[in-house]
Amino acid sequence: MTPRPVPAAPIQRSAVVTGAARGIGRGIAELLVAQGYAVVVTDVDGEAVQATAREIGAVAGLAHDVRDPEAHRTVAEVAAGHGRLVAWFNNAGVGDDGRLSELSEEQVRRLVEVNLLGVLWGMRAALEAFGDGSGDIVNTASLSGLGPVPGYSVYAATKAATVSATMSVAAETARRVRVHAICPDGVRTAMLDEQDPEGLGAALVHSGGRILSVEEIAEAAVGLVGTGRVIRTVPVWRGALMRTISLAPGVAAKGTALFAAQGRRALRRG
Repeated sequence: MTPRPVPAAPIQRSAVVTGAARGIGRGIAELLVAQGYAVVVTDVDGEAVQATAREIGAVAGLAHDVRDPEAHRTVAEVAAGHGRLVAWFNNAGVGDDGRLSELSEEQVRRLVEVNLLGVLWGMRAALEAFGDGSGDIVNTASLSGLGPVPGYSVYAATKAATVSATMSVAAETARRVRVHAICPDGVRTAMLDEQDPEGLGAALVHSGGRILSVEEIAEAAVGLVGTGRVIRTVPVWRGALMRTISLAPGVAAKGTALFAAQGRRALRRG
């Protein structure tokens, strides 16, 4: 009697999520674990990300400074050891708010190096790791990258650059590799809570209505995987408004005081 062939075990898919000790990154990682990915979570806070990995069932939690290009390659190697790397989420970021004149040189440098260079190094490492195969890169950007946002000038600039880089790299890559950016409005995270509640940036964020949840953005980000969509704004109407404002920044500047007053009223209401 001829033995029946044993079916080959399915190839495990692996994914990387940076900045995943908490907030949006953790939410993305939890969804990926639930969908069967072997997930490597990373964060500059090594102890916190190792605890997150244990709590959500990720295969590894790595201390990772996204400003270091070589560190991304190390993360990619770890992920490849758990299965074929098919998804990379560049989520790590910092959110120092304030006018350009108010930020220290250290804050400006950190915003640019973490929010922009960290994404560029991550995309490059992911593309190298994908090789001739397929894969998805999802960059966490922001609605602030789509138009003028006084009170977040440097932060917004890094997110605008992330959106631009996402579109350009998406056009550069082979058809089987897809590059996306998720651009949310204000999200209820520790980063938002740590900002100056009296600052102009906080007032403008709260002028747009409901603050979004981590779960909403995580679902939208993971939902980009496998699609041809390059930029997704959440909510859609706010993205359309930001794009319209960007066409007439001088006019928009005149409405800053009005939006800020609306946001401060929302903050007072709690």
